[in-house]
Amino acid sequence: QVQLVESGGGSVQPGGSLRLSCVISGFIRRDYCAGWFRQAPGKEREGVAATDNTGRTHYGDSVKGRFTISQDAAKSTLHLQMNSLKPEDTALYYCAADAFCLTSMTLVAGTYQYWGQGTQVTVSS
Repeated sequence: QVQLVESGGGSVQPGGSLRLSCVISGFIRRDYCAGWFRQAPGKEREGVAATDNTGRTHYGDSVKGRFTISQDAAKSTLHLQMNSLKPEDTALYYCAADAFCLTSMTLVAGTYQYWGQGTQVTVSS
């Protein structure tokens, strides 16, 4: 059974940094797709960053140059390093994974079958 458990959310001032982690278990193969999404109140779920079956990374336009997605060597934990945080980054952040994804669809929520419970990120002065 695939399970995803996020951690690392919290409150931070604008310009600050946070690192989110997601422990992923249950996949037979390690070349699964995984990504981070976020959803603010009243808004649609937005793709933030993802890594595809080949290990290539993809980023949403609003976070390019500020956020970095990575995985540990065993590919059991997905990280999202968030720097230069802005108030508009405030949202509930979700980790998602699936055994396969099209490269062009890695930032589309419907691509993923498995989701974590979410972790809140609040950026405010």
